[in-house]
Amino acid sequence: MSKISSGVKTLDLLIDSLYIGDNVVWEVDPGASHDVFIRHFVRQSLEDSQKVIYVSFNKSPQSVLNELERIMNIEHFTLVDCFTEGKGKNDATFHKFYDRSPGCGVVRIGAPGDIDKFTATLNEIEDRLPPGARYVFDSLTGMQDLWGDENRTYKFFTYMCPRLYDLETVAYWILEKDAHSQKFKANLRHITQDVFDLYLRRDKLYIKALKLAGRQDREAFKPHTYQISGGDISIVSSRKEPSTDLGVKLKNMRMKAGMSQKDLADRVEVTPSFISQLENNQISPSLNSFVQICRALGANPAEFLEDSKAVPLQWLIRKDRMFSQLMPAGDGLKAASIIAGEQLSARFVVIPPQTLVKKHFHLLRKPEFIFVLQGTVSITADDKTETLHPGDSVYLLEVVPTQWKNEGGNDAELLVVW
Repeated sequence: MSKISSGVKTLDLLIDSLYIGDNVVWEVDPGASHDVFIRHFVRQSLEDSQKVIYVSFNKSPQSVLNELERIMNIEHFTLVDCFTEGKGKNDATFHKFYDRSPGCGVVRIGAPGDIDKFTATLNEIEDRLPPGARYVFDSLTGMQDLWGDENRTYKFFTYMCPRLYDLETVAYWILEKDAHSQKFKANLRHITQDVFDLYLRRDKLYIKALKLAGRQDREAFKPHTYQISGGDISIVSSRKEPSTDLGVKLKNMRMKAGMSQKDLADRVEVTPSFISQLENNQISPSLNSFVQICRALGANPAEFLEDSKAVPLQWLIRKDRMFSQLMPAGDGLKAASIIAGEQLSARFVVIPPQTLVKKHFHLLRKPEFIFVLQGTVSITADDKTETLHPGDSVYLLEVVPTQWKNEGGNDAELLVVW
């Protein structure tokens, strides 16, 4: 089954990413900052060149756009406004939003209390978009407040959940857990694929999986703290740290030997997944497996067991770490986020030989600086095509490239900064 990123790397590691077809219910406490998880999911979806349908019952359209402005892509984003004539009670203040051009696709639902009409409008929007459009329903609680009945909300969920699963998309559903009965929550958990509990205890934020369809690792079902800094989320594992950082040493030796995880797995006669779990310190090898790994790497077992007093430098990003984080980014490309911050972000992009991409290879953040590290690529912008060689760069302000092509026989590597 295909996987996608949630946009939160530490969450992906914890749960083995999201699966295409997942409906994800977030049961949240007040103050649990669930909006940050939504923002990362929307950003990741847009970076994957997927359409996003954001259904808002709980916030005005202007509030939603303000929150997502930094990651917004007009072409790929549709906001379904159930707030203005729902919770907003047709207040003139919210109607003023429509007096000016919103600048993106906003669909105002005229009678969001009519479930049949609302569902029909949602399906019409869906039919106009290509398959795989990803959804955010910002408030199951807002639906219940508007529709006045848990049963009606549950009926809508039982209609949409399998439908979205069959459409092979991913949908986020937000639920304020104290506003719903235990029966309602239990029924939702029964039919959905993934359920997460976000809560606040003694000024610490916690995430805990209540259900994860198809995942075997039970670690995600334990409480884990998470921290939010500069808009980014970091989940802290509850696992005890190993006495020696065997996984990091194994990965470093494998990379030094020029082996992929599959290469090493084939030599030791295990699966690549087994090697991946070892390198992430998720499991410990048996003595026999440990010896075989040492032989395959030409390493002395004592090298793994030596205590390392070196402290990783937070400001240092090694090339092997960057390559290990490469993930498919559509159109045959691979990409890895190097840094992601409010003031500066950078991405590493790999374009395979002779690959043609008839658009800009990811969402344009203005301004954007692109430096060619390796390979020969051509770029088409403003109906002009230029060839770029290692050391060349482009600085994009208003122009959006309409085509990229790797003209050489090897991978082209680009550094993108915005």
